Amino acid sequence: MTQNRNQFDVAIIGAGTAGLSARREVAKETDNYVVIDDGVLGTTCARVGCMPSKVLIEVANRYHARHKMAEIGISGGGDLNIDHQMVMQHVRKLRDRFVRAVMGGFESWQESHLMRERAEFIDANTLSVGSEKIHADTIIIATGSRPILPRPWEAVRDLLVDTNRFFEFEELPKKMVVIGLGVIGLELGQALHRLGVDVIAVGLGKALGALSDPTIQDYALATFQNEFPVITTGVQRLERIGHQLRVVTSEGTFDVDAGLLAVGRRPNVDGLALERLNIERDHRGIPLYSQTTQVVRGAPNLFIAGDANAERPLLHEAADQGRIAGYNAVRKAPQCFQKRTMLAVTFSEPGIALVGQRYADLIDSESEFVIGRVSYEGQGRAIVKLQEKGLLHVYVHRQSGALLGAEIFAPQAEHLAHLLAWAIERRVDIWGALAFPFYHPVLEEGLRTALRDAARQVEGTVPPLEVMRCEDALLGTQ
Repeated sequence: MTQNRNQFDVAIIGAGTAGLSARREVAKETDNYVVIDDGVLGTTCARVGCMPSKVLIEVANRYHARHKMAEIGISGGGDLNIDHQMVMQHVRKLRDRFVRAVMGGFESWQESHLMRERAEFIDANTLSVGSEKIHADTIIIATGSRPILPRPWEAVRDLLVDTNRFFEFEELPKKMVVIGLGVIGLELGQALHRLGVDVIAVGLGKALGALSDPTIQDYALATFQNEFPVITTGVQRLERIGHQLRVVTSEGTFDVDAGLLAVGRRPNVDGLALERLNIERDHRGIPLYSQTTQVVRGAPNLFIAGDANAERPLLHEAADQGRIAGYNAVRKAPQCFQKRTMLAVTFSEPGIALVGQRYADLIDSESEFVIGRVSYEGQGRAIVKLQEKGLLHVYVHRQSGALLGAEIFAPQAEHLAHLLAWAIERRVDIWGALAFPFYHPVLEEGLRTALRDAARQVEGTVPPLEVMRCEDALLGTQ
């Protein structure tokens, strides 16, 4: 700890992605700071989130590919076996590697700047940390989130596992229910099915992976239901039947060995004693704050970043918010920073990706927009890859041709989404996007088809060719 262990320029509550990103910015300006965290270190992403889940998904998809081998002339695929115990050992091995990489970044500062205690507010500048009180000129709340367990299901919690515990399975259950059809539920539900687990996925509504375009919702639901049971009317009741979990839904009753909870995460702000501060909070108890400075409303010395504010619970968003909070925490006047174009991915097959403004966002704002559509059924490279399934909708402003957003359910959706996100971020319009080079044969040609479909619907002057004339500046990039 620093020379005066009770007086700091900055205190950061939380050592996850947002807190660590904030720390790096703070450390550029002052060495008189403290990071406070009493939980398991290593970040949610590396320990129990995006990284171990992708390892499991990779194994599942490789094993699932055996079903296509005979079709392309490779024999013996039907004789392949899978050892779930070894699969989970492999997942944990790589998970531990990712965590070690994160923890390696602690070495230069943890002995002098890290307090492994629980923190709560006494006032806007004072924290109770274990048995001590510390004062800080500015305080950053970066406490992350935890999985939600609905209260009515407390009685069967020993038969339920959340993502904080899922990757500790030594052997996968033979039959599981996955509750929740968001990113985590879809990713792990499909992966478990492909690993040979008898899976039933249950959620409420068709917004799979946060899709909001009704056409893509219906298409995606039908695609997943063709692979494993997906119920969209929710869970009516969970009961204990001997050593099993009984799941009661409107579409039937199912007895399973365990349930994977994927119904969302709750911001870790309820243990901070925020009620002692004179700040506004929403119905969930989360402080209201500026999305461009991360400053808590009514408390200019307080900042909140990452999953703790529940704005965009994604690693890259938490990192950005942490940097902004850390940058502003060591300056007299906070600076305003623009949010990057929204980008969210579900690593299912086909993949789901959301870019910029979703369909629902545009409808809610009564925007004038057209939809450029493409189906990946019949798309050249998709046929080659035996992944001939998917839809992509790109949303374009009707009058100006500005790219607004997209919803994607397609092979390698994450790569298609990045191209669109970069174009939107640079304010490239529909004509500028079509002027970019597209190789053949690639999945990106499907994106060009959707862009062409939108361009035909945009009002105004149409360039003579997608290729720019020598005297023309690239539209949308000036």
